[in-house]
Amino acid sequence: MTKKLIPVQEAGVQAALAAFLQAVLTRDDIDMIFTPVRMRSGAVTHALVADPGILAQADPLAPVLPVNGAAQMARLTVREPRKRIAAVLRPCELRAFVELVKLKQASFEGVTVIGIDCLGTYPVPDFMADHIEAIPQGVETGAIKPATGYRFRDACQMCEQPVPGAGADIKIELLGADLRAGVPVDVPEVFADLPVLRDGAEAPGRAAAVERLVAARTARRDADFAETREQLRSGGGMGDIFAACIHCMNCQQVCPICYCKVCVFRGQIFDYPPEKYAAWAGRKGALRMPTDTLLFHLTRLNHMAVSCVGCGMCTEACPSALPVGQVFRAVGADVQAAFEYLPGQSVDEPLPLVTFKENEWNEVGEE
Repeated sequence: MTKKLIPVQEAGVQAALAAFLQAVLTRDDIDMIFTPVRMRSGAVTHALVADPGILAQADPLAPVLPVNGAAQMARLTVREPRKRIAAVLRPCELRAFVELVKLKQASFEGVTVIGIDCLGTYPVPDFMADHIEAIPQGVETGAIKPATGYRFRDACQMCEQPVPGAGADIKIELLGADLRAGVPVDVPEVFADLPVLRDGAEAPGRAAAVERLVAARTARRDADFAETREQLRSGGGMGDIFAACIHCMNCQQVCPICYCKVCVFRGQIFDYPPEKYAAWAGRKGALRMPTDTLLFHLTRLNHMAVSCVGCGMCTEACPSALPVGQVFRAVGADVQAAFEYLPGQSVDEPLPLVTFKENEWNEVGEE
């Protein structure tokens, strides 16, 4: 890898990154770019771009995540033939993509991943209301602060992995950098000759800035975990937490890891005849309607916990404002610790639940 710099002119950082993506798309080994693009309305959406001119509207720094791009990249790569795509992904999107590759739902073949430091994203309604500035305060020091009067999404506030890791071919390194001078970028040798790049070096304050941000987010994560675990242990536990669930299944729809083409909860298995509901109500004294909401969340949790990357899309999609993501992250962290597994770190690391180990769990029940 080679340290380079994307110069920032008067047009600003967004224009500099757009010019960089345009230069990437001119390469013979790249057919298309997958990146967030700003629409005329101000909304930001992921787009697969074939026309370099459209990349002038590319906005990979827009502080909003309407969907986790890993799920869209899975659609673009799971089958052949496929195009050669350079994909701009935030760290949680990249980790989810790694998990999908291991689940045989996506492929790295022909994909060049452009990983980018994540400074935090806002809830979509907040972003759409005021089109909040892309670059918050504190990028150079790591003491990231949201725009005045706003808050980052809960998932971002507790994300302890804000920089791109395994699987990133190109890394756009914002933390610790003076972005007025340029955007540091780590590229493989084959990309080092792009005409928009200048010789560069890692920002001298990067390590300290990353460490500071990770420490702040880890502290918030631990506090959220403690609160969520206390809720799970007390009173009605999970039943109380999800009591207001309306069974819309939005959380399933937006989860990048929830990939089943046919879901048992979207069929007729749980559509019972009227006498069944009446019998259950008579036996229990009352029956919550809609039924099976807790079973739905428990089933998803059982399937997702080991691979949950904490992107928080489920929380954002919930019309009842339930802390779905916080519960999944807290429980998932315990499951992942039990298997000594951190999702999205390496495509070569086997998935615990599909890997047989003869002597696994021998210590269960032993002193």
